[in-house]
Amino acid sequence: MVASILLQGGTVLTHDEHDHVHAVKADLLIEGNLIKKVESGIKPSPGTQVVDCTDKIISPGFIDTHHHLWQTLLKGRHANHTLLEYFGPGYFDDPLGNFAASVHSPTDIFWGELGGALECLDVGTTTVVDHASVNISAEHSKAAIAATVSSGIRSIFGYCPIAPVENWKPFTLGQNPLAEWVMKTLEELGSKAPFGNGRVQLGLAFDGTYLPKEVLVNLFSKAKEAGVKIITTHYVRAAVPSQAQLKAIETLHSHGLLDSSILFSHGSNMDPDEAALLLKANSHVSVTPSTELQMGHGEPVAFQSKLGIQSHCSLGIDCHSNNSASIPSEMRLLLQSARGTYNQPFLDQGKVPASVYKSVEEAFNLGTINGARAIGMDDRIGSIAVGKLADLVVFDASSPSMVCGAQHDPVAAVVLHSSPGDVEMVVVDGVVRKLGGRLVAVDGAAGREVWDGGERGSREWGEVAKMLVGRREALQESLGGIDYEEAKAGVIRAFHVDGDNVVDSL
Repeated sequence: MVASILLQGGTVLTHDEHDHVHAVKADLLIEGNLIKKVESGIKPSPGTQVVDCTDKIISPGFIDTHHHLWQTLLKGRHANHTLLEYFGPGYFDDPLGNFAASVHSPTDIFWGELGGALECLDVGTTTVVDHASVNISAEHSKAAIAATVSSGIRSIFGYCPIAPVENWKPFTLGQNPLAEWVMKTLEELGSKAPFGNGRVQLGLAFDGTYLPKEVLVNLFSKAKEAGVKIITTHYVRAAVPSQAQLKAIETLHSHGLLDSSILFSHGSNMDPDEAALLLKANSHVSVTPSTELQMGHGEPVAFQSKLGIQSHCSLGIDCHSNNSASIPSEMRLLLQSARGTYNQPFLDQGKVPASVYKSVEEAFNLGTINGARAIGMDDRIGSIAVGKLADLVVFDASSPSMVCGAQHDPVAAVVLHSSPGDVEMVVVDGVVRKLGGRLVAVDGAAGREVWDGGERGSREWGEVAKMLVGRREALQESLGGIDYEEAKAGVIRAFHVDGDNVVDSL
C-alpha cells in the first residue's frame, strides 16, 4: 500500500453546497485513505505515487444502493424475464431462477460474491449496498462477507434472513426466516463488524414487512443493537399480483419504524401519500432502472414529478445476472426513459416540448452524492472534497467515446458517452483497485477471519474468471435433478399468485 498518491493535472468533478457539479483543473493528493488536497501545483513528497491525469476526468466513486452481488454464477439467465419468471425456478419453464441461492454452497457464494464485487469495481462503483439474500446457513453469509472484504470494495452488507428452499420435491420453503440460529448469527456478526479495516459495515436486508408488528419491531431493535445503521427492503407494488395492495412505507410508519435508517429498493407505484411519509421520515429509495423497466415493476420513481422524491432517490443495479453493473449506464437509462415518458403526452397532442426534461447533472448526482445520503455517509463519500474518503474513479477523457464531449461537458461525457472501458483507475479507501484499465490482484485471504473456506491467495482477474466458470459448470450439474414442474407449482403457491392476473396481452 502506497502512503500517498498524487493524481496530477486532471479535470476534477467537485460538488458545491447546492449539488452543482464543477469541473476544475487541479491536482488531487491522497494521503492514507483521505483526500488531503485538491489544488493546482501540488509538489509530491518522496515516496508519493504520481499518476499523470492529463486528459483524464476524476470523478467521485459511484455508489450502488441496491445489488445482489452473489448472483455472478447466474449471469445471462434473466435476460428475457419478468419478475415472476425471475423468481423461478421452473416458472414459465425457466431452467433456473432466484431460488437457486439454495443450491449454492458457501464456496459458490464466495466466488459469486467476489465476482460481483469485482465487476462493480471494474465499472467504477466504489460503494455498494449488498442485499445479500444468501442466508441458507451462517456459513453462506460469512463466505459472502469474506469475499466482499477480499474484493476491496466499500459495502453495506445487508444480512438477509430468508426462507430458503428446504425440499425441491415436494417444493417447500423454510417457514421461519428468523430462526434462533439466524438471530444468533446477526448478533455474532454485529460483535465483529465492521470488517476489512472498516470498509464493510453490517446492515440488514429484510423483505417480510407483511409480518406482525411485534416481529418487525423486535427484529429491527435487535439489528440496531448489533450496530446496524441501514435497513433495506424491496418494495414493488403490483409487480407480484398477490402483493398489489401491500404498502410497505405506510406499514413501517404505522409501526413506528420508518426513519432515516430505512432504504427501500425500487419503490415502484408508490402513492403520493407514501411519498410524503418517505420525505418526512427522511427515508430513501434505490431506483434500479434496468430491472424496473424490464421486469414489469412500473416507471422508475426518481424523476416522477408527481411524487417529488428525487432528493431522496439514489441508483442501484439490482441483478447483474440480467444487466450490467455500471451505474453510469443506469444514469443514462433512467434519464432518457424519463425524458421519453415526459415527451409522449406532448406528441400525443401534436405539440413539441419547449425544453428537455431533467439534466445530466441530476442523473449524475443520483449515482454519487444522493447515494451517499441514502446510506448516511455523505460526510465521507459521494463527492470530492478535502477530508473525505478517497473513493475515486478516473476516466480517459480522450477515448473514442468521450473525446470532445469530455472537453465540453465532463458530466455529460460520463453520463451519456462513457463506457466501462473508459474507466482507467479506481481508488477505494485510498487503495488502488484498478490501474491502467485493469483490475489489480485481490487478496483472497483478506476475509479469512470471517470465513476460512480453504486456500485463497493473491489472484489476478484471469484466475478469478476461471474459477467462476468452473463453479458455474458445477452448479449446472447440481441443478440436473430438480423437478421443474414441481418447483413451478411451488413458487405459485409460495407467492399466492392468481394465475388469471398473469396475461400475455391486454
